[in-house]
Amino acid sequence: MTTPRLAPPPAPHRLSAVIPCGIVLTLLWAVWPTAARAHCDGLDGPVVTAARQALQAGDPNLVLIWVQKKDEPELRRAFERTMKLRKLGADAKDLADTWFFETLVRVHRAGEGAPYDGLKPAGRDLGPAIPAADRAIATGDVAPLVKLLQGGVEEGLREQFEKVAALKGYAPGDVEAGRKYVGAYVTYLHYAERLYAASAHPAHGHFTEEEAATGSPHGQEE
Repeated sequence: MTTPRLAPPPAPHRLSAVIPCGIVLTLLWAVWPTAARAHCDGLDGPVVTAARQALQAGDPNLVLIWVQKKDEPELRRAFERTMKLRKLGADAKDLADTWFFETLVRVHRAGEGAPYDGLKPAGRDLGPAIPAADRAIATGDVAPLVKLLQGGVEEGLREQFEKVAALKGYAPGDVEAGRKYVGAYVTYLHYAERLYAASAHPAHGHFTEEEAATGSPHGQEE
């Protein structure tokens, strides 16, 4: 039997996306700026996991929670088509499942203003924050996550402070040394400001790599 071909999702956006599906990681970006990665687009992430469960149960409601109400008709059509194609054989099932995963993740990310650049492999290094945040939800105990955040914030803040303190005693008139102090001072202030802003204003949606580096969420200005 010939395996049917499915139209691929729209071409992926060139910008790689990071960030975390509904988890407050802005604070962690200030501490571990290169560690935070999204996991909603991973094959072992919560979105694809929900998709597998929905297909196994034959119940689209298990994945509709991951898309906005306006996108529900598209997902229902994709789900129905996938369920039909899964009956055509093993190859058709694998192809249909992957297409449905891609469609779901693309629509989910688009609903939060994030680009889609393909499904990511399982087992990626997501840094310390995302696994800890997920474990907190699974176990009902947020204390380990709080400890992780507090430890990271204290370590990062002390590091920035010590750099400024070490440069503070430059000789008056030494312009080069003064500039080094000012550079460290500005970085220190911005670091502290980002930490406070993150604690006062939780992150929403997804972030681009540029936004992750600056701590400024998509669609918001500094």
